[in-house]
Amino acid sequence: MFKYYLIALFVIVLDQVTKWFVVDNMELGQEVSVFDPYLSIYSHRNRGAAWGILQDQFWLFAIITVVVVVIRPHYSSRGHRRKRKPLLQASLMMLLGGAIGNFIDRVFRGEVVDFVSVLIPGINYQFPIFNIADAALTLGVIMLIIYILFEDRKVKKKVK
Repeated sequence: MFKYYLIALFVIVLDQVTKWFVVDNMELGQEVSVFDPYLSIYSHRNRGAAWGILQDQFWLFAIITVVVVVIRPHYSSRGHRRKRKPLLQASLMMLLGGAIGNFIDRVFRGEVVDFVSVLIPGINYQFPIFNIADAALTLGVIMLIIYILFEDRKVKKKVK
């Protein structure tokens, strides 16, 4: 079980180190091209959730983060069968790491540091600026959906 917590720890550390680097080395609004025009590092701040929704709702995010942090260990300890479900465990740890990463920003900075700017070629869509924690949350949700879909199929096969 400990190895799964390393996933969350890795996400938190990588998230905080990259945010520290942006805050320490870039001015707010400064942009550094990585793969012009499709990928750049853009120093941005967000007082809301993903894509800037729910601006200045600190207490809502605090409650959600506390719930995630408290429920996650409880859910893991409820039965040995979950330990054999690495996709589920990894997805929950990605969610935990992402939630804690952004929560640290909210507590210590009053806002979340975002910095990854992506222009999607072909459709010329400027994707909302995000950070490592946001990416971990998104990946965690995708992994959880995949797990649920496959688990649902297994349950239906067993019922037949």
